[in-house]
Amino acid sequence: MDRSERTLLLAAPRGFCAGVDRAIQIVERALEKYGAPVYVRHEIVHNRFVVENLEKKGAVFVDELADIPKDVPVIFSAHGVAKSVPAEAENRKMFYIDATCPLVSKVHREAERHERDNHEIILIGHRGHPEVIGTMGQLAEGQISLIETAEEARSFTQKQVGKSLAYLTQTTLSVDETAEIVGILKKRFPSIESPRKEDICYATTNRQAAVKILAERCDGMLVIGAPNSSNSMRLVEVAEKSGCRQVALVQRASDIPWDSLQNAFTIGITAGASAPETLVEEVVEAFSQRFSITVEEIVTNQEQVVFKMPKILEPEAMK
Repeated sequence: MDRSERTLLLAAPRGFCAGVDRAIQIVERALEKYGAPVYVRHEIVHNRFVVENLEKKGAVFVDELADIPKDVPVIFSAHGVAKSVPAEAENRKMFYIDATCPLVSKVHREAERHERDNHEIILIGHRGHPEVIGTMGQLAEGQISLIETAEEARSFTQKQVGKSLAYLTQTTLSVDETAEIVGILKKRFPSIESPRKEDICYATTNRQAAVKILAERCDGMLVIGAPNSSNSMRLVEVAEKSGCRQVALVQRASDIPWDSLQNAFTIGITAGASAPETLVEEVVEAFSQRFSITVEEIVTNQEQVVFKMPKILEPEAMK
């Protein structure tokens, strides 16, 4: 047992954002109101610990609406869904509750506005991510062009020359990489229309900014999150690009790569927006079992965002 000293710097803000907190509460309140089982199309958020806890309470996670029996509530995940999904649910006469993050819904409405304004639309995002699938699915196939990298921005060819361009972004992207892509697009298409308000969400921006500050003081960093969580993976990338020597994504304390951290004496710890605080506490406890630790929280921003619940699950409706 190595009882040498380690300093743990905890990023603040970290962990749950308002959209994730709301989505989890939607599942929990639906279980309370309607009883188990409540079905959820896809993972409500990208975190196995959260999903497994909800499963223990009676939530059932499925890939498609066809996997859901009749006469049970179904919830759509925080990432948002294509318009075809609620349409299918209505055709099947299903009762559904939409847990899409309001900031993702904002991007959906922007896509619709641009279509009404006859704009050619570009979405900056990661191929195959549920949020991107949902956003592109707000309009007919082919109406939105996806750009994932700076190289794709440089080679993008407008489908209808002379038509006004507009761009949207996924909410959980790297702030710096997105700025580079946007800069390329604006240089190539000076009149391209930007979102009225930044699409990358406040939580993504704040967590990445906190990681940059931690990286200046750390020789190792752990990002608590899931490999399929876009915002968690971006935190890993930001930490690496900010010069931190050893960076690892861990889902639980059992994943901590002790060997690679043996020469790291100041370790930053953050958590993606879908990772609960209990996992941070678990990681800190794991360090305390091995080392003599000093814990310091580095506060870079205060978050007070709260999103309303769907009316059907507001306290008055729960009585």
